[in-house]
Amino acid sequence: MNKPNVLLIMTDQQRWDTLGASGNPAIETPVLDALAGEGTVFANAYSCTPSCIPARASLLTGMDPWHTGIIYSAGGGIAKGMGGGFEHTLPGELAKAGYHTQGVGKMHFEPQRALNGFHHTVLDESGRRGDPSFVSDYRKWFEERKTGDYGYIDHGISWNSWMARPYHAPEFLHPTNWTVNESIRFLRARDPEKPFFLKTSFARPHSPYDAVPYYFDLYLGKSLPEPFIGDWSAEHDVPGLQTEAWRGNRSAEEIRRARAGYYGNINHIDHQIGRLFYEMRELGVYDNTVIIFTSDHGDMLGDHHLWRKTYGYEGSAHIPMIVRLPAALARLQMRKVDRVVGLQDIMPTILEAAGCSVPGTVDGASMLPLIRGEKTGWRPYIHGEHGVCYSELQEMHYLTDGHWKYIWLARRGREQLFDLAADPGECADLANNSEHREELGRWRSRLVTLLEPRNAGLTEDGQLVGQAGKSRIVPPKFNERMERWDRLRAGHGSSHP
Repeated sequence: MNKPNVLLIMTDQQRWDTLGASGNPAIETPVLDALAGEGTVFANAYSCTPSCIPARASLLTGMDPWHTGIIYSAGGGIAKGMGGGFEHTLPGELAKAGYHTQGVGKMHFEPQRALNGFHHTVLDESGRRGDPSFVSDYRKWFEERKTGDYGYIDHGISWNSWMARPYHAPEFLHPTNWTVNESIRFLRARDPEKPFFLKTSFARPHSPYDAVPYYFDLYLGKSLPEPFIGDWSAEHDVPGLQTEAWRGNRSAEEIRRARAGYYGNINHIDHQIGRLFYEMRELGVYDNTVIIFTSDHGDMLGDHHLWRKTYGYEGSAHIPMIVRLPAALARLQMRKVDRVVGLQDIMPTILEAAGCSVPGTVDGASMLPLIRGEKTGWRPYIHGEHGVCYSELQEMHYLTDGHWKYIWLARRGREQLFDLAADPGECADLANNSEHREELGRWRSRLVTLLEPRNAGLTEDGQLVGQAGKSRIVPPKFNERMERWDRLRAGHGSSHP
């Protein structure tokens, strides 16, 4: 069999429960629902570090966040960790195996033109400018084709705001359309003698919640799910005076508009993915392409008076995951898998499907045995974490098997326990419930066992150690990679690996 092509579709900040295939009756995602019908839905897929840079680093390398060295998105120079120094990356390994590799859309590398194993990237980096001279390919394209005297963010909604309004420019200028346009351009111009790896990475539904008017109006007229509000959520019911506030109780109308814009952006993405699939069929490559759809993390959307991401809660950490294999690989492909998987599992899955060896640096595992319904050893639970980002209140570790969720808020010395099977919205915190003391202790012990080998001051004498007042933890692997990266740059005089 010829090597299959690979299409990795990634949205930014999309919750797991925003697909028709996940049981949401309000949202319209016919293209992705059809893909789910052809492939396997992983019902319990999680972001190992639910914010943009660390999540994407784990996807890029197949490594857990402690080993990428990136456990938060902001501060301390950690952002530059995505620039290089990784010994093995997904596009890099596929390029070595003869694939023509292309990244389109949001990569979130730093430096932004770093390739990290891709042959070429075409970028939409929203408002990010790591270098004052950087202009994204989307921004340049927008300025060349706009139909009037306006800019690409003249609607006045910032990149992390809870505010929402319809897109202000013609639909063809929206970054969602551009991302598919550039993906199609690659498919038409690629090297036909090589299989391809294409990462199509959308900048939405991440805020701004600026769906074009057709989709925005569609969801304003629908009955949308209300936010989950837990018995523990009152501490976040505070005045959210900032337009980019990470918490705060907004009015019902503000939350409704945010959800309308968010849902509308997802519906728009779905239709544009339909364009991409149509072109792939016309070019005769659809049937021999591994297609994976996922997101880097979710969006709280007002659940528990929280916004954005970085949390271990379902709205932030639980992500969509669909894997569709070519017929030659699918065999008895399961339609749904309940085992817990993460972003670090994507690289080994793709490499195995492509007939490539999996580097020893990879922590994740191939999902192909699960897809084929094989009896195989698999992790009983998955671990996620995030360091300080918006507030010290947010540093956390979580564990889940898809049925129970344990969260340790490290700088608060607080634990939370949720029965996801009975309470998928995490509204009842059972950590202080005497009936669940044994369950709580079991999950705490698992986290202690996992963290002890780090010797990072997170455990002592078999107990978790609160981090209040302590310095931010920087994983040793981050410093090791930066030293390696600096040596590479000094030796080659280039920011490209």
